[in-house]
Amino acid sequence: MSSATAGPMAGIKILELGSLIAGPYAASVFAQFGADVIKIEPPKLGDPLRKWRKMAGDTSLWWYSQSRNKKSLTLNLKDPEAQAVVKDLAVDADIVIENFRPNTLEKWNIGWEQLSAINPKLVMLRVSGYGQTGPYAGKPGFAAIAEAIGGLRYLIGYPDRAPVRTGVSIGDTLASLYGVIGAQMALRHAEQTGEGQVVDVSLIESVLAVTESLIPEYGADGSIRERTGSSLPGIAPSNTYPTRDGRFLVIAANGDSIFQRLMRAIGRPDYAEDPNFAQNDGRAQRSDELDQVLGGWAASVDLVDALAVLEAASVPASGINSVAEVFNDPQLRARGAIEHHRVNSDTDLYMPAAIPRLSKTPAKTRWLGPQLGQHNAEILGPLGLDSGVIRRVTGEGE
Repeated sequence: MSSATAGPMAGIKILELGSLIAGPYAASVFAQFGADVIKIEPPKLGDPLRKWRKMAGDTSLWWYSQSRNKKSLTLNLKDPEAQAVVKDLAVDADIVIENFRPNTLEKWNIGWEQLSAINPKLVMLRVSGYGQTGPYAGKPGFAAIAEAIGGLRYLIGYPDRAPVRTGVSIGDTLASLYGVIGAQMALRHAEQTGEGQVVDVSLIESVLAVTESLIPEYGADGSIRERTGSSLPGIAPSNTYPTRDGRFLVIAANGDSIFQRLMRAIGRPDYAEDPNFAQNDGRAQRSDELDQVLGGWAASVDLVDALAVLEAASVPASGINSVAEVFNDPQLRARGAIEHHRVNSDTDLYMPAAIPRLSKTPAKTRWLGPQLGQHNAEILGPLGLDSGVIRRVTGEGE
């Protein structure tokens, strides 16, 4: 099989220990690009994600997407015999990904010290709510809490209302992506030196890392950025405006030349030619005035007509898409951004295609999320375990 067919991560073996989102999503990125990912699940019930949100029969649609290209092995990690199996599998693994509460694996004798002792090149990606150290380390952590502690939740919404969430578990996903980056860096180091290491990723720090100027501004003079709804203070114009037909128009015209094109397109050349609005700092000081002008124009036209005017002027703008509009967006369609598969021969499954796009070794969905324990025999057979041990460690004999 060529590297282009197998994927750029072909030959990399990953053990995934954990459940739900943060750790498993990181493993899914590797799996989509060809890594051999063995997902270890508890017998009988498996990963709780199998039962989250909308179902196709008895399995979550989400599960089929997030667990594509993975192999499922059932092990009771609290059992010493199962722990011995993990150690056997770790001997030739490149990465172990786990998102248990810190010290959980240590209690089961399969922590960093135990596994790295048998495989010095091993990289262990540890994703947790608060990190492996510090006063919060032992607390249970979920994305909603991490987004609140890391400062992101405080910024989302309107100043006269309670902060709101983004609608997805963005803290989990951010941590997953930072985990993938860190594991890749650690793999590079292991290839050069033969030395593995721990990649310690916390949800709270992953959230904090994307808050842009939040910390520098507070550190400079104590400035606290507040919720501002759909506007972006200090950068103008960039806001959302209701249109005549009850839709919402997003305009991002904070570039100097873009602003001039925008104002001419809506019939206000006076603003385009006013030197007070020539650069962002001047526009930011009078952003409320600009919002009134743009809001008045948007309210006088339907969304489709507003978009036609702005597109003709090369002004970045869009309506706000529901999933139905995302699903049918011509750009996403042309890019193949949504894949179509079948589940159990009678259920359509649509899911986001893997990104990023590699020109020579692109990602590929080789199979959908597996049935619980589907690969038990394939994975454990080569280890030489007798049938009784296999039945016990996998829960198949219960």
